[in-house]
Amino acid sequence: MDGLALAIGNSRLHWGWFHHRSLAATWDTPHLSDSVAERLMAGGFAPDLWPPGIEGLPSLANHPELYIASPVKSQLQLWQQYQYAKVITTREVPLAGTYPTLGVDRALALLGAGNRWGWPVLVVDAGTALTFTGADASGRLVGGAIVPGLGLQLRSLREKTAALPLVELPEPKAGVAFPLPQRWACDTPGAIHSGVIYTVVAGLRDFIQAWWQQFPHSRVVFTGGDRQALWAYLTAQSPEMAVLAHLDPHLIFWGLSLVIGP
Repeated sequence: MDGLALAIGNSRLHWGWFHHRSLAATWDTPHLSDSVAERLMAGGFAPDLWPPGIEGLPSLANHPELYIASPVKSQLQLWQQYQYAKVITTREVPLAGTYPTLGVDRALALLGAGNRWGWPVLVVDAGTALTFTGADASGRLVGGAIVPGLGLQLRSLREKTAALPLVELPEPKAGVAFPLPQRWACDTPGAIHSGVIYTVVAGLRDFIQAWWQQFPHSRVVFTGGDRQALWAYLTAQSPEMAVLAHLDPHLIFWGLSLVIGP
């Protein structure tokens, strides 16, 4: 199987290139304008048509098949115009117990996690929305939860209040301690950091503990753009819990590979 995979998130496009049935490369872009997308599709995704600055872009086959997984309808309508596009839906994901409104991104990530890390499994997807999605030892969906992600909570305070500033998360660095913020802050940005991060981490701990009570030997796998930050905060507060979790940025692509087949 050779082909291009596109997982459309709420804020970014996640691309994967499958070559000889293996995930050969991945890269991310912002949501692209209609004109850029149309140029890419018309030109068969040739390397010289992509916007500059993309890291990890491989040499793609001319006019490859494009497998799309997307809960974002506006972007889906744009990319499915490509003549070799195939839209993957939740109905096609071989996962028992799904419901009609379950996002295909969550279903694929759960399938990929179970196949790669073993069942039962809990997926913590730290994207624009922070989602928890779990399946039992037979690979059947148990259920999950959805809350606003770290970045969305920070932005909403700026956009929906009169006086609060926009506060950004610090970038985690490999091998560098990632401390929790001061809990009792004496400035507004610090108070926002404290409120958002401590409540999100408390909820994260509670969901993982509840999951392990039901499935004591289950794997917990973090994915999504804020996975490193969320895992680092959990490590700072509950290292004994974080050390048992795994980070895997490619869960959706692992799931897609199972749906696409050889």
